[in-house]
Amino acid sequence: MITSIRMAVLALAGTAVLSTAACSTDSPTESGAPSTTQTTTTPAASGTPGAPTSAPSDPALAGPLHEAAAADDGVRVRELLDRGAPLEARDDQGRTPLVTAVKNQATAAARVLIDAGADVDAKDDMQDSAYLYAGAEGYDEILTMTLAHGADVRSLNRYGGTALIPAAEHGFVSTVRILIEAGVDVDHVNTPRWTALQEAVIYGDGSQKYQDTVTALLDAGADPNIRDAEGRTVLENAERLGQTAIVEILRNHS
Repeated sequence: MITSIRMAVLALAGTAVLSTAACSTDSPTESGAPSTTQTTTTPAASGTPGAPTSAPSDPALAGPLHEAAAADDGVRVRELLDRGAPLEARDDQGRTPLVTAVKNQATAAARVLIDAGADVDAKDDMQDSAYLYAGAEGYDEILTMTLAHGADVRSLNRYGGTALIPAAEHGFVSTVRILIEAGVDVDHVNTPRWTALQEAVIYGDGSQKYQDTVTALLDAGADPNIRDAEGRTVLENAERLGQTAIVEILRNHS
């Protein structure tokens, strides 16, 4: 009789253990191992799991964003972007907010827009991009930012020229050096048939900044023998225009 009672107790105990184990299968282990339970994560609004939710795009904020960009109000630009202002919204001249900022030499606003992912190669109706315009106007800080964010150094302006050609035309020595370092083709010929070297002479006055520009281009391997639409070399143009210091630089370099 006693033996029968003991066997019944053991049977009941075994059943309780099995029941407890079955109920705890999906729980984490003490070591912190993940449970076997399948969980569903709801994606964030951006489509990236765990990414912060961003405001939906609001076209009504495009105008205010352009205004803030033109005014170089970086704080306002950031606020509008956070509220959903479209980053690449075009105005009536085809300008993106970044191009608007650059054409107003609005460095702070340009920085906010570039950091937010604005396209540094997007062109307006004049075929100016943030990169091309910054290079042409000697806005070195903005130019450097566009290059750091992947600007296409092969991009061409409405004259079929690189950013280096107008930079040389204006004698922006530091800008010329930045663009040379970035890998812009020093011998590119634009639609009027001029290279950067030719434009430094044709549009220059032979002053020190143009002497330094010519020297920088020659040191970078620019070819002084490329002829313009009139069949003249850069030396012949320098002689014709009476730029004696540049004539000497060209002769000494060759």
